Amino acid sequence: MYSKPPKRLRDLNGFGPRSEEILTEVGINSVEAFMAIDPYDLYAKIKPMKGMGLNSIYAIIGARENLSWLEIAKTRKTEILMRLDDLGLAPK
Repeated sequence: MYSKPPKRLRDLNGFGPRSEEILTEVGINSVEAFMAIDPYDLYAKIKPMKGMGLNSIYAIIGARENLSWLEIAKTRKTEILMRLDDLGLAPK
């Protein structure tokens, strides 16, 4: 977790200006709003957008926990895929 949350979405771990644009498109305009939404609910909102794949959920969780998306993918892939499957959001 962050000792002090960043002020802008682009300052979250693994995010940048493009991530901030994507989040804004789905109504997430602040770090507080990003931290308040369930990561799987957010993934469901951005998944239909062009270029949004499985790495997106890893990046969302990584940004929330201040970890690299690669670390999330490596250590929690099965858990995340199972949850996505339960929600009908798993890749086909």
